[in-house]
This record gives sequence, C-alpha cells and structure tokens, in this order.
Amino acid sequence: MSTFAGKVALVTGGSSGIGRATAIKFGERGARLTVAARREKEGKETVEMIKKAGGEAMFVQTDVRIASQVEKMVQQTIQKYGRLDIAFNNAGVGGIYARLIRISEETFDELVDTNFKGVWLSMKYEIPVMLEQGGGVIINNASIAGMATAERLSIYSGSKHAVVAISNAAAREYGRDNIRAVAICPGWIKTRMTEELRARKDADALLYDNVPLKRLGEPEEVAEMVIWLASDAASYVNGGAFIISGGMNV
Repeated sequence: MSTFAGKVALVTGGSSGIGRATAIKFGERGARLTVAARREKEGKETVEMIKKAGGEAMFVQTDVRIASQVEKMVQQTIQKYGRLDIAFNNAGVGGIYARLIRISEETFDELVDTNFKGVWLSMKYEIPVMLEQGGGVIINNASIAGMATAERLSIYSGSKHAVVAISNAAAREYGRDNIRAVAICPGWIKTRMTEELRARKDADALLYDNVPLKRLGEPEEVAEMVIWLASDAASYVNGGAFIISGGMNV
C-alpha cells in the first residue's frame, strides 16, 4: 500500500463522488489534506470522515471559477501545512445531454469555466508553490469524453478535451522542474453527475451497452488510480491521459 506520510494533498470537488473517495484514501494513507468544494456542508462531512479514520484535513470553500478563491485555497493550504505535494484538480460539472445548437450560452460558460478554467486556475496557483519546494504531482480529472467525440455532450466533451491538453502542456513545461502532471479519464462512474442519466428509461443503452464489464465504476476505483499516479510507484509517469472506463473506449 502506498504511503503518503509527510505529504500534503489538495483535492478540489471533494464534497462527493470521486473527490470524496480520493480524499478519504489519501487520508487513510497518511497525507494531510485540504478538501475544497463549493458545497460547504458536504465538504465538511468529507473532512469529518477523514478525521474519523485518523487522518488530518481541513475544508476550504472554493469556487474554482473564481481566481481569488482558488488563490486563497492554495494560500490556506500553505499556511496550515507549509507545503503542497499533490493536487487532484477534480472539481467539475456534467453536461446537458442535448444537441450542440440546443445548448445555451449560460450552460456553455458554466461548463467551460468550471471544467477547464477551474483546472487552469488551480494549476496557476499550485505550480508556483511546487516550483519553490522542488517538485510535486498534479492530477487533473478529465473524462472519457475528453478522449473521443461524445454525441449530445459536445461542450462537456470539448471542456474535457481541453483538460487533457492543458495537463500534457504542464507535463512538458514543468517536468524539468520535477513536477509531474497527468490527466485521468473516467467513464461512467456511480456519482451524482450520472444520476440523471441512470434514471432515464434508455439508461441501459446509454450506460451499459458499450461497457464490456456491464456495470458502472465506483468512485473508489477511480480513487485508486489517482492514489497510484500520485505515489512514488508512478515516479516516471508524466503526461498522458489514463482511462478508467470498464473498457468502453476499446
């Protein structure tokens, strides 16, 4: 089991789903944590779960679309822990299942500002800290939709393609500074983001027909990939998009 004793991890979107599962696993393995999210109640619940398991964590309410809040998130992490070793930029919103021309400008802005701008802003403030301390690991949550064209998920898909691209750019630009950057691309995972799709009458066709394992993934399964990528076992892994989709991409 990978250990993160002495390490500090930051998880955005830590109030539920993949973010919560990953934060808990980091805490179980000895990392000290900042859990960031817009939803205060759920974010604090994640922190309490970590503490009950014997870990150390704090909550910072953060909207990753707002630069001043992202900067504060990183500053508070440094003020409390003195460093930042691992950043899991996970905060995101799901797409509306509709044709491209049916998507409103408001929805476009929400998707791009949260899914892409939020990742960029997070790295903008995380990387200087990692440069100063001599290295770190950044893991950005994209999507399987960031690896292929997703019909009726055009803007969501575009925002996630952008996350893959900016992750690879960071890997190129900062690898020489001992900062590793990667993207992960989950498929259909059992989270709040897939609730609406799971409730549809055609859910089987949408969610299972193209997945050889014939089930949705669990948040904890994605968290295990994040844990590995953040660990010393993945010390030569820099750049790339790591798919965890039950085989829906093959």
